[in-house]
Amino acid sequence: MVDLVEKWQAGSEQAFEAFFHQHKNLVFKTAYAITGDHKEAEDILQEVFVKVWNSRKSFDAARGKLTTWLYRITANQCISNHRKKKTKSTSLEAELVNINSIDNPQILEETVIQNLEHKKLMQTIRTMNEIHRTVLVLRYFNELSYNEISEVLGIPLGTVKSRLNDAITILRNRLKEPLKKW
Repeated sequence: MVDLVEKWQAGSEQAFEAFFHQHKNLVFKTAYAITGDHKEAEDILQEVFVKVWNSRKSFDAARGKLTTWLYRITANQCISNHRKKKTKSTSLEAELVNINSIDNPQILEETVIQNLEHKKLMQTIRTMNEIHRTVLVLRYFNELSYNEISEVLGIPLGTVKSRLNDAITILRNRLKEPLKKW
């Protein structure tokens, strides 16, 4: 891995391609969880790796992990894109299981209920402001530690904990409301 990073930083396109394939899922998953939009996440994926290529010499392994650096670039790109768009409704239909292929009525009912719960959760997360949504995604979708989130977002550890606590409180309160109320 160290050799790959050194080659990438030296400008090797083959090393960058290997680097891209190793980390594209991490970037896409994070962007999708934050934005909730498949197309936007794909755009962010491309924008992030353009930035990664252009700023390859600025990465310093002594200052932090490579994945933390990638999370930071991805989160910043998501925030930047969000500010450009401000409001955009997202379709969750692509996330739902195709219920037409299920024959068993009990499994069908359970699947529909799970899909509705998932839809409500994702809609709720998407209605949160970017500050709360980002810490929630980094913690529970990407399973970063509080310290890693602090490093990625460049904020104090106490702020991470406070924002995450606020995000969980908001999520709990909104999940108690009917699906389309907010």
